[in-house]
Amino acid sequence: MSEEPARGSRLWLAAIPVIAFLLLAAIFWRGLSGNPSEIPSALIGKPVPSFSLPPVEGLGIPGFDAAALKTGQVTVVNVWASWCGPCRVEHPVLMELSKRSDIRVFGLNYKDEPENARRFLGVLGQPYAAAVADESGRAAVDWGVYGVPETFIVDGDGIIRFKWIGPLTPEAVAGNFGAEIEKAKAARP
Repeated sequence: MSEEPARGSRLWLAAIPVIAFLLLAAIFWRGLSGNPSEIPSALIGKPVPSFSLPPVEGLGIPGFDAAALKTGQVTVVNVWASWCGPCRVEHPVLMELSKRSDIRVFGLNYKDEPENARRFLGVLGQPYAAAVADESGRAAVDWGVYGVPETFIVDGDGIIRFKWIGPLTPEAVAGNFGAEIEKAKAARP
C-alpha cells in the first residue's frame, strides 16, 4: 500500500509542467487572438499633438499642422512611406476615401525622400488634400505611431477618435473604420 501514495505524488509532479504549459498557452492565445489593427492608443480622446512640418516638396499641395485639424471637418490622417509595401496595398482604399465630400484625407509622409514620395503618388495616384514630410520621424512618435501604415480619424475639433494599425482594406472601411468615421462626424456639437 505504500507504493500507491508515492505513485500518486509522482503522477502529480509529472502533471505540473503539463498544467503550467496549458495555462501559459491559454494566456498567449488570448493575447494574440485579438485584431492587431485595434491596439489601444493612449491618444484616443485627446487632442492631436502639436507639430509643425513642411509640405512634401514638389507635390503641389499644402502641408498642415494641428490647427488645420480643428476646422470642423473630420480628417483621416494616413501615415505612409514610399518604401512601405503595405502602403501600396492600402493605396486604392485611400483613393476611394479621398472621393468622399464628408471627410478629408491628409498624409504624413514618414522618413521618406521627397522624390520617392512624389514618384509613389505619381504612379499610384494622389489621395491627399494636404501632406507633410516627417523626415526625422519625430512627429510620428508624438502621434504614437508604431510603424507604417497607420491611419487616424480626427474629429472636427482636432480630437483623435480612432487609430487603425496596418493597411486599410475595403472591408475595414465598410465595417469598423467606416463606423468610426461616422462616430467622429456625430461627435461634432
